[in-house]
Amino acid sequence: MKSFLVAVLLVVPVVAHLASGKKLRWCTLSPLEQKKCSELSKALLSALSPVSSSPFKRVSCILAHNTYDCINKIRENKADAVSLDAGDVYSAVKLYGLTVVGKEIYLGGNCVFAVAVAKRGTLDLQRLKGIRSCHNGARWTSGWNIPMGFLLARSDLMWVSGQPLSHAISGYFNASCIPGIGATYPKLCALCQGPKSYIWDKNHFCEASHREPFYGSEGAFRCLKLGLAEVAFVDHLTVMSATDLEQEEYELLCPDGSTAPLMAYSTCNLGNGPGRAIVTRHNLQKIVKKFLQVIQHLFGIRGKEKARFELFASAPFRGRDLLFLDATQHLQLLGEETKISQVLGLDYVTLLQGLGHEGSSLSNSLVRWCCISDLELRKCEEWALNVRTDPLVCVQADSMISCIELIKKNEADAVTLDATHAYFAETCALAPVAAECYREECAPTREEPDLLTHVGGLPPLYSVALVRKANQQVNRYALRRKRSCHSHVYSPGGWLLLSQYTVGALENGSSACNLTSAYQNFFWKGCMPGASGNLCKVCIGQEGRVKGSSKCAANHHERYYGNLGALRCLLGDPTGRSFGDVALLEHHNLLQNIEFLTSSGWATGYSPGDFELLCPDGSRAAITAWRTCNLGCVPPSVVVTRPVTVTKVQDFLAKAQESSKNSRFQVFESLRYGGSDLLFKDATQGLIFTGQLDFKSILGQSFFQLAQSVFSCTSAGILDFCELDTCTSSTQP
Repeated sequence: MKSFLVAVLLVVPVVAHLASGKKLRWCTLSPLEQKKCSELSKALLSALSPVSSSPFKRVSCILAHNTYDCINKIRENKADAVSLDAGDVYSAVKLYGLTVVGKEIYLGGNCVFAVAVAKRGTLDLQRLKGIRSCHNGARWTSGWNIPMGFLLARSDLMWVSGQPLSHAISGYFNASCIPGIGATYPKLCALCQGPKSYIWDKNHFCEASHREPFYGSEGAFRCLKLGLAEVAFVDHLTVMSATDLEQEEYELLCPDGSTAPLMAYSTCNLGNGPGRAIVTRHNLQKIVKKFLQVIQHLFGIRGKEKARFELFASAPFRGRDLLFLDATQHLQLLGEETKISQVLGLDYVTLLQGLGHEGSSLSNSLVRWCCISDLELRKCEEWALNVRTDPLVCVQADSMISCIELIKKNEADAVTLDATHAYFAETCALAPVAAECYREECAPTREEPDLLTHVGGLPPLYSVALVRKANQQVNRYALRRKRSCHSHVYSPGGWLLLSQYTVGALENGSSACNLTSAYQNFFWKGCMPGASGNLCKVCIGQEGRVKGSSKCAANHHERYYGNLGALRCLLGDPTGRSFGDVALLEHHNLLQNIEFLTSSGWATGYSPGDFELLCPDGSRAAITAWRTCNLGCVPPSVVVTRPVTVTKVQDFLAKAQESSKNSRFQVFESLRYGGSDLLFKDATQGLIFTGQLDFKSILGQSFFQLAQSVFSCTSAGILDFCELDTCTSSTQP
């Protein structure tokens, strides 16, 4: 009786809506879906008959030609709701003005793994060009968006700016079936087998509907099993239901070139993305959500009337994934103000933008470089004026962390990050493009990724502890309660590696894991731009700026920022105040920076002989002895971008390096702008393009593991931002 009353209360608003004469119309994509929808309507009528003689008589099923016909029908008030692949959901919202009211939730969340399936022993991901392929749908998550993004990120698929992505794909595969792609590229429909007709209503060849036999993940897998293609791009939910025979006969293709059993989709995949979601018009959000709530309460996996009708089962209608995916566990209803980036995930939305889902735009042909200060902006704008290839736009942020956020949001395209921030970028699912190389022989080339197999493969920077020679009270073992100067918070040498000689190696043998608080307690005071508390007390900000906006800022507006800034801090300001006892910085350009500060009037009378390095054994050494007296090797800085724009940024940088040989503008020089290491380190001799190497390979295993260990218990807001995962939602109905 109690469950019946709950159903009554849930249904009352829906009944009131229907009684007004307004139909609730669900859009279907095949006669099989039409039949299941009709049975749903009958089951509702039967289950709710005690409330009214026929409250759901006016719930009807609208048969559409394909998914975009469904979207159009909803927009034109000829249908009310449908569940779509996330790629189509994005188009429905951004291009057709619809809204999302709910998501399908599967085991483990609402996301799907995109997998490439092939017959055992026939193929690997390094040999896809020129083969035949079947995809679950055009612009769909697992059949198009993630695989194409994967191929673009690896530079396997070459997409010329200004061309449709379909054109590049047509030239990549020998023949395909990509339902919904349209008739413009016949090769992409060559393998499809839907009925052909000159009459639109009867033509379902290569259409995004169940009347195309190879539509959807089940259809793409069927295409492979019939021997019409060598590879099928599908979601993991399809291979989850593979028979024992299919598991013996087929395998997954992994990104590293290996293969794996079908059930290994969680570790062998091309990436993951959001699953399907339900769309409607804005004015019907409440009524459609209440309708979904009712049918789920009655006919869901734990439905009170499940014996009468199963909402997430298609086998009784001799089909698969009708109305909803059969793997759906429940429907998660969304708030009315939920943004599309919250529904689909920020990474997925930026991927779709990068793949041109909103049509071509000016941003597709330009590179937006992220700058963290007025000095960087000035240099970047001069760079833009000297670029003779793709246009460059300069975007300003207030820190490297802000740049990571802007790139992730598709509001900027590229930035150069130090090794610790590159570690953050890896967590944020960004991709490396190139690493700085600091030796004279470094030449701009795309063909040297082997140099980066570990950090020792490139000339390293060294983290050093610099003191004034006259200050004999400071040594490696006497840093506690001293005044410290750091290039910035999270800096590889002056923050991360330093921990091993200070807070990470306390006298009693214990270690302080949370470096943020540990450094506050270790040093008396100092300047660590981007930090807070006593580690900002020595900072001085920038003349002419409000101190609150520049003092201790994690950018060049703080005059003690960076390696040049840490040296300034050690010397003190021109009045002789605000100085430190030790500067933790990188060795590169140290002699040049001392000369610059002397000649510019910041600190006159100093020479390299006035400084010494603190060695790990407690001794001191001349500042030229950094190879033997240092705190460790610092991995190279890395240019990062989103995976789908790797090729674009790489091409831009390759052309920019080539053109700079004969240009008055030099991208690796900064002192003429009043700062150092602007956009790139001044010690950089060239960029080494990283190919298919990941961040761990570029930064080196020991550095990467140290970062993992530290950030397991040291909070960093950017990591919280990047670890927000729409793929792990498990909200119960």
